[in-house]
Amino acid sequence: MSTLPQIEPTGATGEVAALLAEVKKNMGAVPNLVKVMAGSPALLKGWLALSGALSDGVLAPAIRERLAIATAEFNSCEYCLSAHTYVAAKVAKVEATELEAAREAKSADPRAAALLALSDAIIRGHGKVDRTVLADARTAGVTDGEIIEIVGNLALNILTNYLNNVADTDNEWPLVKPRTHF
Repeated sequence: MSTLPQIEPTGATGEVAALLAEVKKNMGAVPNLVKVMAGSPALLKGWLALSGALSDGVLAPAIRERLAIATAEFNSCEYCLSAHTYVAAKVAKVEATELEAAREAKSADPRAAALLALSDAIIRGHGKVDRTVLADARTAGVTDGEIIEIVGNLALNILTNYLNNVADTDNEWPLVKPRTHF
């Protein structure tokens, strides 16, 4: 049972009702994470804006989903790991072997592997990375725009991981358990 209330669209009013209606229109449903976020319209608006902006960025959906899986695994966020594994498989069409590899920030595809390795180095270094890590990423073809968007995706994913971990959000996705729990 969630430790923070989940605001149902049917009971929402004003700005929250409008935001939840926008989510339902765009996603077809209102995930429980969004219902928790609705407790702060400011956070929900910020999340929607950043998520929307990054979805129009240079990183492909299959890469963004793998980055989200790696971050959720690192942060032991069962909700996000479950949600992003489902979306990666069903929407972004990422193969099962790649979904499993993403949990370890790895990929058989060299380009995806470079992006995941950089993201992993950033999260493990709390934002500090050795110049050789950046040089290795660039040698693998990672652009400055991609480096910047990796940081943006990390911020977005850490936000949802931490909120779900604090809220113990009810998981409506097919369950994928993190390998490590804190």
